[in-house]
Amino acid sequence: MKNDPANQPIKSRNDLLGSLRGGGRPREDWGIGLESEKLLLDAKTGEAASYSQIREMLSRLEGVAGWQGIYDDEYLVGLQGKRSSVTLEPGGQLELSGRLCCDMHCNRRDLQRYVQQISELAPELGLCILGFGIQPFTPLDKIDWLPKKRYAIMGPYMLKTGDMGQRMMKQTAGTQVNLDYFDEADCVRKLRLLQWLSPLFYALFANSPLLDSVDSGFLAVRGEVWSRTDNDRCGLIPAFMSEGGSLDDYVDYALATPLYFLQRDKRLIDMTDNPVTFSEFLEQGAKGETALLGDWDLHLSTLFPEVRLRPQLELRTPDSLPPDLALAVAALVKGLFYDETALAHAESLLSDITNTERLQLYPDSWRLGLNARFGSSTLLELSRELVAEARQGLVRQYLQGYNADDESSFLNPLAPILDSGKTLAELVLDGWQGSKQDKFRHLRNLCEYRFRS
Repeated sequence: MKNDPANQPIKSRNDLLGSLRGGGRPREDWGIGLESEKLLLDAKTGEAASYSQIREMLSRLEGVAGWQGIYDDEYLVGLQGKRSSVTLEPGGQLELSGRLCCDMHCNRRDLQRYVQQISELAPELGLCILGFGIQPFTPLDKIDWLPKKRYAIMGPYMLKTGDMGQRMMKQTAGTQVNLDYFDEADCVRKLRLLQWLSPLFYALFANSPLLDSVDSGFLAVRGEVWSRTDNDRCGLIPAFMSEGGSLDDYVDYALATPLYFLQRDKRLIDMTDNPVTFSEFLEQGAKGETALLGDWDLHLSTLFPEVRLRPQLELRTPDSLPPDLALAVAALVKGLFYDETALAHAESLLSDITNTERLQLYPDSWRLGLNARFGSSTLLELSRELVAEARQGLVRQYLQGYNADDESSFLNPLAPILDSGKTLAELVLDGWQGSKQDKFRHLRNLCEYRFRS
């Protein structure tokens, strides 16, 4: 449709900046969004579920409680609700993209309703649903590719950009949190602090210690996998590692990244056979196409840094987790980033760390978890202080009238981790012994997708 803004040509750099600056909202309109990926496994074997099993689950949900099917040609690949969507990742991982909620109680209601729906279906279909960050048993070549056109383009390209890109696509699962900002300065400030905190989010929520069923040597092997996927579009954005930075820097980062594909109507145009950056495409065009605003929006969705803009901020670091811990991720973000006192305190704890230390702490957090050290401190000590500050931040938001109810209880599932210093990943490894069925039972006990409170 010619009048659709997505079909309008990009006229200047201001069009690119405007798409990001337009994401700012007044404080009273800020929300929090939770996107929770989880693994679908065969309940008898623990192996990755087949597309036919997954499709049956989606088809049973289609038409129920407002869910409508999302199709890629004849293939059912997701569900669209009134405010939320269910999508499938390349290896069949199931993701709920919840609405941007006004408070954590709304997030919990949405997640609980969805968990109830899928949990009732799973046993009937011989499926087990795990909040776990890596396929526990199934090797890469035994996992079906989801029949989605974009993955047919991305998969082969991943072989050119790193040695673990296809593992990332088919074997891993994560938790994402979406949050708001007021204006450009607030956006940049939060983006920078989220990057500084990425080691903490890896360590505190570590839940991917395995690779092809054995101890990987990492508590959050997802971090290692992402680091070996595609340096053009993954990891930390250098412009936001130190004070300063602007949305111009994010535009520069996105412009310098090669395109995967363009979409014209329902057709995808593969751009990976002769890769061009978005900057080159904007200046010269490619394959007979010129840059449209919709191309920029689609391109932003194919960048995978630890924190990205779409235009809300999206934290992408934590592993897939059981529901209560997934909600705790969102509560921690909300407590720290929506309260000025908590935000300033977090900045003060991290502002004196050098970039050299930050860059070392980043991979250390994947290996050592909460035992990773920086200066005279550890990530466990930092986590204890920041979770306590986030709790107070949530209480202050309630007292200031931003929330109808206190949300600080959503941080309670973190207490056993902070008290013991043992992450979920370490608990998995503690019981990873005996037969395959013994290991699978242990994993289900810790990570099966159900509410425990």
